[in-house]
Amino acid sequence: MIRPGLARVVGTSMEPTLREGDLLLVLWGARPRVDSMAIVRLPRDEHGAPRPVSVKRVTGVDPVDPGRWWVERDNPRVGVDSWLVGSLPRSAVLARVLLRIPCRRAPST
Repeated sequence: MIRPGLARVVGTSMEPTLREGDLLLVLWGARPRVDSMAIVRLPRDEHGAPRPVSVKRVTGVDPVDPGRWWVERDNPRVGVDSWLVGSLPRSAVLARVLLRIPCRRAPST
């Protein structure tokens, strides 16, 4: 079932496109689109610990397995993406990001 919702950005792996604290309008359960952003569930880390649900850019379908998606971060210095964990199954792509809702930010000190 596809339903709209909101998600809050935590972390810096999608900078400069998104910043920590940004609010996103998303469609939970929607099929991802190439070049759009998506909320994804990354595989557990090397110690078996779950990773947080993340925002990543969908860059394409895995050419070896068309049922899987390749996702990347916009900030290559921070975070985890398919270059580190491989492509993701369709079930790991939870929502498609529709837009960033502008939020007032506190002035930096």
